[in-house]
Parts: sequence; structure tokens; C-alpha cells
Amino acid sequence: MVTMNTRNDRAQAHTLEAFAAAILLVAGLTFALQATAVTPLSASTSNQHIENQQRAVANDLLATSAENGDLEAAVLRWNTTNQAFASSPPEVDGPAYTQADGPNGFDAALGGFGEALNRAFADRQIAVNVDLRHYNTSARTERLTTPLIDMGTPSDNAVSATRTVALADDANLTAPNHTDSTLGELSDGEFYATETATDPLFTYVEVRIVVWRM
Repeated sequence: MVTMNTRNDRAQAHTLEAFAAAILLVAGLTFALQATAVTPLSASTSNQHIENQQRAVANDLLATSAENGDLEAAVLRWNTTNQAFASSPPEVDGPAYTQADGPNGFDAALGGFGEALNRAFADRQIAVNVDLRHYNTSARTERLTTPLIDMGTPSDNAVSATRTVALADDANLTAPNHTDSTLGELSDGEFYATETATDPLFTYVEVRIVVWRM
């Protein structure tokens, strides 16, 4: 015969079991939420995917621009008189193209390369810096950096891509009123990059694109 005390003991045991199960369930859910939570400062899978896409686009842009000659033309758009890259209009020459010049200014100043930068990045609210890296002597002991486009300080999620351009002695400058000048004819210091290669080459310039979401 089951007594009242036995029933009470069983009821209390079932209650404790249910309570313990509930605690375990809540604890498991809490742990899972903490493990998968994504804050604005964390590197989520989605952010990594976007950065990989931007890097791939930058590499493809450099490869295409190098093949069709647009990249070399942009690198050679140098005003030897003002010692700056020639902008559009010419009277606003500066040490580098800035956010104030673009995005619409990039295609006007840099031709096909600028148009490609606009389509790939600036039109999509993605900031871009373009630096030109070159050696100062034929011994290649020191590498210098000349900014071509400067849209500010890259964020932590910035990605980059590089491409090396070989410039020949007989390569013509592409800045307005300077197209008759070849690199081999220039005096020392007239061009931003020093002659570091032997004929028929003048030097090598590494073009580095850095992009990040604004």
C-alpha cells in the first residue's frame, strides 16, 4: 500500500528533476548564445567573406589594368615642373589625388585606371589608397613610397593587392604638356622614381592598392 508520504516524496523528486533539467537547458542556451554572438567589433564570417571579395577584385583590377596599359599610364602621369601627379584640371596638381578629387575625379585624372577604381570601389562607397613603391638607387638598399591616391587612413578591415610595373627608358610621361618627355631623357630628380634598372628599362614600380569600407 502506497502511503501519502511516499507520494509526496515522489512528487518532490519529479519536481527537483524538472527544475534541474530546466537549469541545464537554460545554461546550455546561454552558453550557445555567448559562443555565437557577433558584435560590431568582431571578425564575423560575413566580414571575412567581404574582405576576400575586395582583395580578389583589387587583384583582378590591377591585372586587367596592367594588361591594357592603363596602369602604366597612371603611374607615368607625372608633372616634372610641379613635382606632382597631374590632376584634372591641371591647375590643381597635388602630391596625390585625395578624397576631394574623387570619386568622379579619378577617371578624369587617371583615365582607364581611374574609371576602373570608380566602378570597383568608389561608386560602392569603398575607400581606396594607391601607393607607388620604388627603390632610390640601383643597389636597391632603400624603398620609398609615393602616394598616387590618398583617401585617408585605412580601417582595421582594410585589404591590399600589389602589382609590379616595369617602366622602359623610352616610356613617355602622360601628364598634360609632358607627353613628349621620356623617362630616359629626364634629369636626376625630375621623376619621383630613380633610375634603378639597366637599358632598355628605367625602373620597376610596385603599385599597391589598399581598400576598406567607409
